[in-house]
Amino acid sequence: MEQPAADLHIHTTASDGTLTVEALPAAADRADVEVVAVTDHDRIHPDLSAPVVEIDGVTVVRGIELKIETDSQRLDLLGYGVEPTDALTAELDRLQQDRVDRAERIIDCVESRLDVTLDIEPEPGIGRPHIARAIERSEAPYEYQGAFDHLIRDGGPCYVPRSITPLDRGIDLLTDACPVVALAHPLRYDDPVAALDHADRLDAVERYYPYDRSVDQTAG
Repeated sequence: MEQPAADLHIHTTASDGTLTVEALPAAADRADVEVVAVTDHDRIHPDLSAPVVEIDGVTVVRGIELKIETDSQRLDLLGYGVEPTDALTAELDRLQQDRVDRAERIIDCVESRLDVTLDIEPEPGIGRPHIARAIERSEAPYEYQGAFDHLIRDGGPCYVPRSITPLDRGIDLLTDACPVVALAHPLRYDDPVAALDHADRLDAVERYYPYDRSVDQTAG
């Protein structure tokens, strides 16, 4: 694969990423990337004031990654250049409140089950990775992956399901708010063929994404 000029799927500390928006330009410069898209989970980054901005010489596209529910599986959509509509804002507010409520229940379960105190406060953008890191920092006998495997994985003793936007509504919301809507990482799903069946309703499909699985990079 040639050196990419853009990375159009980046999460920041506003969701489950490790970099702030302010730190992105330096990281992009080190990677020789000229354009990045901030696509936090179910959230439009509050510090990006326009669909496209320049930060320290790097073009930053305001985007979003929205999880949707189909009849058979959950998929992720990427929206680029987002101009939030009232309907999208209302849905994201609902999803973020659900994230906070869910996190409170997971944290309560972990603390009660392990008799520990987690150094974390539920807030918008919170997800299981944040809780797993808090478990790792605590006196619990689990590192990050162990926290998932033994406690908060799907079906685990402290797992709490979260609300997901239905397929048709998700596509409509992003289509109304974004000039480009794409299917994220198609080969990561349990049924990639079924996932790609929805591509004709979208503008693009994500092609390159480094998840350390050869199938993600070699499938045609």
